[in-house]
Amino acid sequence: MLQERSYTIEEVAQLLKVSKLTTYDLVKKGDLPVFRVGRQMRIDALDLEAYIGKQKIINTDATLKPMTRDHQTIIISGQDLVLDLLGKYITKNNYFTTLRSHEGSLNGLIALYKGDIDIASLHLYDGDTGEYNVPYVKKFFVSQPYILFNVVSRKAGFYVQKDNPLNIRSFKDLANPNVFIMNREKGSGARTLLDEQLRINHIIPSTINGYNREEANHLGVATAVANGEANVGIGIEKTAKLVDVDFVPFIDESYDIVLLKTKKNNLLIEEVKNILTSEAFHSELSSIGGYDFSKTGTIIHETF
Repeated sequence: MLQERSYTIEEVAQLLKVSKLTTYDLVKKGDLPVFRVGRQMRIDALDLEAYIGKQKIINTDATLKPMTRDHQTIIISGQDLVLDLLGKYITKNNYFTTLRSHEGSLNGLIALYKGDIDIASLHLYDGDTGEYNVPYVKKFFVSQPYILFNVVSRKAGFYVQKDNPLNIRSFKDLANPNVFIMNREKGSGARTLLDEQLRINHIIPSTINGYNREEANHLGVATAVANGEANVGIGIEKTAKLVDVDFVPFIDESYDIVLLKTKKNNLLIEEVKNILTSEAFHSELSSIGGYDFSKTGTIIHETF
């Protein structure tokens, strides 16, 4: 018997020996009930035990039907807190319940392609075109119609130590043997920006000190720079204001979301469009600060 306690998504994935995305999918389908502690989703041990027991019954009787739901559970992938705000607004429609997955941009697209999530956020720079997101979405969803909305624009650049003692101004400066970076994880938007810039500037990643050191979010990178573990990291301006580092802007990045155009998603797409273009949503973005929402709600690309 499982102890009478609750588990995080990660702990449940380990107990069931499945991936986190598979666990999120069980939650999405209503097979695993969840409750929230702050922003964290947790699963009661008794509910997990009941699920395991149910699977044993299902395996002996293929005629049993899965549970039905009278609402739609939506999983939004991405790390920016603006997605929490979007989820809050979506949930105001009683038809929807929203959950959050904090995957990076590329992993979010993969999860959307596999049907594990419903909304994928992304900020993926393409060095060949200078565009954000559209080149990647076109490659992922060749035969699936989709719609790509702008959520916000953000400034991306370098976290550097106070007064920028090594005068880091460009990606070419990262090749300086005295410079050590703190990188982001593979598949994140910040990592993609770095890798694309190294590629088009003909810089070999292995020549960058610290290239293989990774943090899982902007705050971790900025904190590493502030603590002297690194001289520089790639991230967004908003996070620099939370940590004792300076910020050198490099590019305005488009932070977008993509949804697949299916019959099931018709209501969700209309709801998201109405939210992103609403004065109430823009007002809350303005109060948070650090975002350019002049294009929020704009359809960046759509297929039919």
